[in-house]
Formats: sequence, C-alpha cells, structure tokens
Amino acid sequence: MPTLIRLIITLAFLAGLVYVGMFALVAFVEPTPEPVTIRIPTRDLLGGGAPALPGSTAAAPATTDATPASAPQ
Repeated sequence: MPTLIRLIITLAFLAGLVYVGMFALVAFVEPTPEPVTIRIPTRDLLGGGAPALPGSTAAAPATTDATPASAPQ
C-alpha cells in the first residue's frame, strides 16, 4: 500500500508541475501578431477543378466504366 500512495503522490506532483508550467506560459508569454501573406497563382483561382494541395502534383481524374468488372452479367 505505501507503494501505491507513493505512485499517486508522484503523479499528483507531476500533474502540478504541468499545471504550473501552463500557468507560467499564460502569464509571462505574450504572442506577437504577424501578418500572413499567401500567394495564390492566378491559374488556381481561375482554373477550376479539384483544389491542389501544397506539395502535391495535380493529376487528371481517372475515368471508370459504368459497370464494375466484378458485377455479374
């Protein structure tokens, strides 16, 4: 039983440290707002179609048949 009490006290102490750390961040750190500029190419604004994700290449949509290959006939 003393080991369980020691574990609970240790976990409570660690939780208290986390709480004090979060409080210190809130009290002493002031965020600085900065303007954000994102350039969007005109072709993306006027092109239409699927939106392109950053870092990905645009691929043509795949065409499929009206009937799946596994459908019974």
